[in-house]
Amino acid sequence: MMEYRAKFNIGQVVSHRLFGFRGVIYDVDPQYANTEAWYEAIPKEIRPHKDQPFYHLLAQNETGSYEAYVSEQNLVMEENPVPVEHPGIMDYFEEGHSGHYQLRNTLAH
Repeated sequence: MMEYRAKFNIGQVVSHRLFGFRGVIYDVDPQYANTEAWYEAIPKEIRPHKDQPFYHLLAQNETGSYEAYVSEQNLVMEENPVPVEHPGIMDYFEEGHSGHYQLRNTLAH
């Protein structure tokens, strides 16, 4: 199995290419690492391939905040400088600036 280099970084603000929600990346898996049931629940016509990085996001949309697990092919760099509003952001990051959040020192390795 090939290893892929992640295109996006922890702390970066991204948006979903198809669904438009925004989020801050807080973790990255080098390839798909969720359950088979979760993967099969994605409609076949938009299901991403597993051998690419998948990102854990603290996400928000018009209706609220949540956590998302998104393939690299479905993410784009967010151009909107407005901070992401998610109650979990301060658990992982210091204050953000210009589309990027700084990982808290207690979590950095």
